[in-house]
Amino acid sequence: IMESSSRSLPEISPCSDEKVRFLLHTGDRWIAQRTMEARYEGRNIRKYELEVPSDLRWFSELMGEVKRVSGLDYGERSRLSYKSGRVYFCFGVRPGEIGETRYCSSKISMDIHLADLMNHGVKKRTQPNSLLTCISSAVDKRGNSVVVKCEASAVAEKEATDSSAESFEYQAEVSRLMNLIVHSLYSHKEIFLRELVSNASDALDKLRFLSVTDPSLLGDAGELEIRIKPDPEKGTITISDTGIGMTREELIDCLGTIAQSGTSKFLNALKENKDLGSDNSLIGQFGVGFYSAFLVAEKVTVSTKSPKSDKQYIWEASAESSSYVIKEETDPEKQLRRGTEITLYLKDDDKYEFTEPSRVQGLVKNYSQFVSFPIYTWQEKSRTVEVEEEEEPKEGEETPPEGEKKKKKTKTEKYWDWELANETKPIWMRNPKEVEKDQYNEFYKKTFNEFLDPLAYTHFTTEGEVEFRSVIYIPGMAPMNNEDVVNPKTKNIRLYVKRVFISDDFDGELFPRYLSFVKGVVDSNDLPLNVSREILQESRIVRIMRKRLVRKTFDMIQELADSDNKEDYRKFWENFGKFVKLGCIEDTGNHKRITPLLRFFSSKSEDELISLDEYIDNMDEKQNAIYYIATDSLKSAKSAPFLEKLVQKGLEVLYLVEPIDEVAIQNLQTYKEKKFVDVSKEDLELGDTDEVKERENNQEYILLCDWMKQQLGDKVAKVQISSRLSSSPCVLVSGKFGWSANMERLVLI
Repeated sequence: IMESSSRSLPEISPCSDEKVRFLLHTGDRWIAQRTMEARYEGRNIRKYELEVPSDLRWFSELMGEVKRVSGLDYGERSRLSYKSGRVYFCFGVRPGEIGETRYCSSKISMDIHLADLMNHGVKKRTQPNSLLTCISSAVDKRGNSVVVKCEASAVAEKEATDSSAESFEYQAEVSRLMNLIVHSLYSHKEIFLRELVSNASDALDKLRFLSVTDPSLLGDAGELEIRIKPDPEKGTITISDTGIGMTREELIDCLGTIAQSGTSKFLNALKENKDLGSDNSLIGQFGVGFYSAFLVAEKVTVSTKSPKSDKQYIWEASAESSSYVIKEETDPEKQLRRGTEITLYLKDDDKYEFTEPSRVQGLVKNYSQFVSFPIYTWQEKSRTVEVEEEEEPKEGEETPPEGEKKKKKTKTEKYWDWELANETKPIWMRNPKEVEKDQYNEFYKKTFNEFLDPLAYTHFTTEGEVEFRSVIYIPGMAPMNNEDVVNPKTKNIRLYVKRVFISDDFDGELFPRYLSFVKGVVDSNDLPLNVSREILQESRIVRIMRKRLVRKTFDMIQELADSDNKEDYRKFWENFGKFVKLGCIEDTGNHKRITPLLRFFSSKSEDELISLDEYIDNMDEKQNAIYYIATDSLKSAKSAPFLEKLVQKGLEVLYLVEPIDEVAIQNLQTYKEKKFVDVSKEDLELGDTDEVKERENNQEYILLCDWMKQQLGDKVAKVQISSRLSSSPCVLVSGKFGWSANMERLVLI
């Protein structure tokens, strides 16, 4: 195979690295197709097929060539990871008889980039005379043979010493690039306000941090705050802050360079200068958040004044332009003492929505409720004032003298003023020992628009691979429509990064469906988000967070179940018992946590729910099973003939009366080494069988049983004598591996 391959390849030449002997070509592009003698199926493509009888010897030969060229060893089941390169190579073959049980796999595919392998251990990936070679192949099983598809190609770079070589900078059509950034990154227009408020918060954070060592930066510019003022008449919305501001150079650097994050540069400077300390509250990261303004604006102006400069500058750009303007602010009436003022000239389609004061207030509360600095929005308010009542004198009456007091009346007048939008503080940032129960309850009601206190809550911090803080609650009542049992899109878990709202739409990823009733907030400083900061990038991180959140939720529910106040858990079970039972079906990994939480009525506890632990504590020493019967109601369960012998023997039977109960128990199978046994099925063993008497009864009544089977025909599988009844003459039981009567009823509904 390798001989036929080498004839089509160029001459092998030595390289500067003694370990590496590789293929060389001096053209701009070279493609070599290695064609193996094969059965050609008539397709006009550059891939050919070969039937290889009985073995995979060609793999070994191919790997030998890789080893010879690269100088790297490999094993029959080795994995070679080349982290600095862009491709990983994995090889694992189990040779064997094709078509028999030792067949290695139904399909093996590999993609080998020889240049990556050959540069393994070399500091610089770009070497003189370097060649990127790719061999791609796949193996498919067809009957008792293997069909191989193979393609080899390589691209050689020009000599690095070539004097004609030139370097070029990438060019971009800025207006189109801006359009892509704005309209491809963000899924909702309203995100612009979150991004601009986050930028303002970062500017305030930088000022607060730097002023610790240089108090003169604060000057007399007043409080650190953010103000948002919509203007319906002008069709604008203005976001201003009293933060660090920007100089002319910083305007060019931060706003004139796409994907240049001033916050990110600031954080890097802090890391390099350890004497300055660190600030982990800064939000910005990617350097594109500012441009989200063009989602709704046709023009944006930025007026900014830095305490480092005596001058105030204006940055101005339009959505369709590929350039921007910077000029000095000369109007004395528009001078800022410090900070930045961003004015968005809204597009016609967005003017009505984003100049509506209540809409702006709602967006701030949703996305930026827990930003560290006060955020004020311009709102219309009303107040009651007293005014003099003007009365016209009646005919014949004299005009009252001038000094006489006039009657007063009250009226409501409208006025505009600033209103604090983020009065609720992030309670999860505080030490749990310092927070009172009333404060947790108040936070819950404001955050989730609830009117009842929660049944329980837990406040915790998780450290390790993923660090986050969280407060989660069990609501005081179930959802009104109860749809959440089958619909995980409840938006009950709100994810924040550095106190800025990211998302509450996880489609069951962050919390399992059966716990979708749980409400809470999760906040982290270092989650891997995508550029729009709307999606978690790594599913592994989500899995870790999910595991820890679920564990903490079970701890909270178990604590509620173990508390002395039984009424609280009764309320919980009444509202959310169905959700927990769904967990028995959907989450086998947490059965040990779910099962102790289950509650049922029983033949010995018809008025009070009991736990499985209580059932086991009440069991006789010789009892080795947990008995249950599934019906449509407590009344049906109590009168079922299946219970006669068990009740007579003093054995307790659980009543499963909810549609989900039977499926949940079947998924558990056992609890504390006790099997769950359905008393409505055949072969019920109660440990009191008299085999001699049973044989005698079978012999005595065999003709009767046969006659009854003939009469019933295919309606029953068999008729037999049983000792499980005490007063009823007969009972219809389900087969050992068939549906119970209750399950069949549910399926046919």
